[in-house]
Amino acid sequence: MKPDTAGNAHLDRIERAHLKDPADHSHVIYRYDPPAGLVGLVRRFWIPVWEVPGGQEAPQRVLQYPVALMVVTADYARFYGVVPGLSTTTLTGVGWAVGVMFEPAAGALLAASTMTEWTDRFADLSEVLGETGTRLTGAVRAAMTGEPQAEASHRSAMDAYAEMLARYLPIDGEGAVVNAVVSFVEDRPDVTRVAQVCDEFGMTERALQRLTRRRLGLHPKWLIQRRRLHEAAERLRSGGDLAGVAAELGYSDQAHFTRDFRTVTAMTPGQFAARFAHPVGPDRD
Repeated sequence: MKPDTAGNAHLDRIERAHLKDPADHSHVIYRYDPPAGLVGLVRRFWIPVWEVPGGQEAPQRVLQYPVALMVVTADYARFYGVVPGLSTTTLTGVGWAVGVMFEPAAGALLAASTMTEWTDRFADLSEVLGETGTRLTGAVRAAMTGEPQAEASHRSAMDAYAEMLARYLPIDGEGAVVNAVVSFVEDRPDVTRVAQVCDEFGMTERALQRLTRRRLGLHPKWLIQRRRLHEAAERLRSGGDLAGVAAELGYSDQAHFTRDFRTVTAMTPGQFAARFAHPVGPDRD
């Protein structure tokens, strides 16, 4: 596994969710694909290492994917459900984190509950996993304490996660279906209506709603809206004009697109695009 530290000129599916200000040079993020044995359960490991000047803050704003997360830092260790709006984490001082982005099926398996209980909520790993969470936290911290930017440290931390996660395999049948549903929506820009998802999977809208509520804590329309916002951020970074972006994403008009984007991100598409018109300095992420 090699780290992916590509900048905004080489966006991947993780980075387009990150509304990173190009003037923010506070951190570098190492991204790793999961080992073959965890495919279907884990999407990606990500390891940010940061150094923020004293007295300053570096807010990180993310349009989260419809998946649960686990994050261990020197100060906390948490399991996160999906934040339906804008997720914000503020970096200060010097630090690191080792995060796991799961596949859609994983959250309910790890939490041993429906994901409706975890929407917009997090808890300590020890609350979710008991003693296993405590041991995992200790192992990740031990791996990262010495050299948080070293690949050997990253591998040790990811190995600790992999050992714990192996017990949740194989994915159950319903989990495989929800993985496929989310993949279909995320990979198909032409999917703009819930009815298209129902047709693809032979489900009634009510059955699809029950599935996504149980396994994601979300409704199907949210999946489509979130993918459109991810695509919008990607196109706006690349200099797309607002009317063209709105049309490409299937919006009936630019005003509707602007309203959707501003409601979730707290900025207009124009304000977001302006950040990338004249980027300041090198972008390490």
